[in-house]
Amino acid sequence: MRMITFSADEDLIRKAHAMARAQGKTLNAAFREWLLQFATKSGSKREAEELMKRLRHVKAGRCFTREQMNDRLS
Repeated sequence: MRMITFSADEDLIRKAHAMARAQGKTLNAAFREWLLQFATKSGSKREAEELMKRLRHVKAGRCFTREQMNDRLS
């Protein structure tokens, strides 16, 4: 595993340590989880775009007026 160094505000680091501790993790483990999620976000966008391409043939069936779309259930 490769080591990297970041800088951040002292107070922010304290808060992050406390959050990680409350979750039963080290700050390092919490950061690795975040980094994994951050790095895979582009894959999620790609998957969503592929799904939209596959669903192009789907038609909603009817149009709604602005009033109908804004109606709230009583």
